[in-house]
Amino acid sequence: MGSEIRMIPEEGSFRVFIGYDPREDEAYQVCRRSLLRRSTVPISVHPIRQSDLRSAGLYRRERGPTESTEFSFTRFLTPYLSGYRGWALFVDCDFLFMADPAALFALRDDRFAVMCVHHDYAPTETTKMDGAIQTVYPRKNWSSLVLYNCAHPKNVVALTPDAVSTQSGAFLHRFAWLDDADIGEIPFVWNFLVGHNRVDPADPGRTAPKAIHYTTGGPWFERYKDCEFADLWIKELEELNAEKKNEKAAIPNAGST
Repeated sequence: MGSEIRMIPEEGSFRVFIGYDPREDEAYQVCRRSLLRRSTVPISVHPIRQSDLRSAGLYRRERGPTESTEFSFTRFLTPYLSGYRGWALFVDCDFLFMADPAALFALRDDRFAVMCVHHDYAPTETTKMDGAIQTVYPRKNWSSLVLYNCAHPKNVVALTPDAVSTQSGAFLHRFAWLDDADIGEIPFVWNFLVGHNRVDPADPGRTAPKAIHYTTGGPWFERYKDCEFADLWIKELEELNAEKKNEKAAIPNAGST
């Protein structure tokens, strides 16, 4: 993986990195499909797998008790994996894109080092997903979907493999290497937190989710199988499985005349 994804050029497509956790492979597959299916511009999608990063010597930190996923910290390697060039999107695997991500990419502004939704989010639950500890801290969920200006000098200096392996969670998740003026804001509909954000019936055009974030847990976990917007995720999964089934069925006939 080190030689393959250490530096991923844009090559005419926009780079998207999705946090990967083996426990949530299904969520990753659905998130990936929702991006590719709805994008009207070329995109390349890459999982950030911790095991591969460790094998390549790019990540070495010990897993702490508050890390609910394997990509809790590896997400901050996005600029490095992009060769510190151009822009790239990082997104957690527990997202479902409902709108064209090209509209999100179009928000890029070179004045900023990163751009994200500026959530004011303080969960009341003590656990999330499959019993993982729920933590509360300033700028919570800001790092779950980020447009990175990978070449920004502050990102180049601060987000090295060594720093991501050693810096505190507070430093990384609160974007402490940046000044407030370096952090651009994007509309909340691109990181619509299930159970927190709400659609305004009087203004659905501006409040309906463009990217649904099942932040406390999605329908791939038994505990959250009936959560809000579960039907949309399940529909996406069913379509994905149908596509795989059709592809598998077509293979034996590929050489027939």
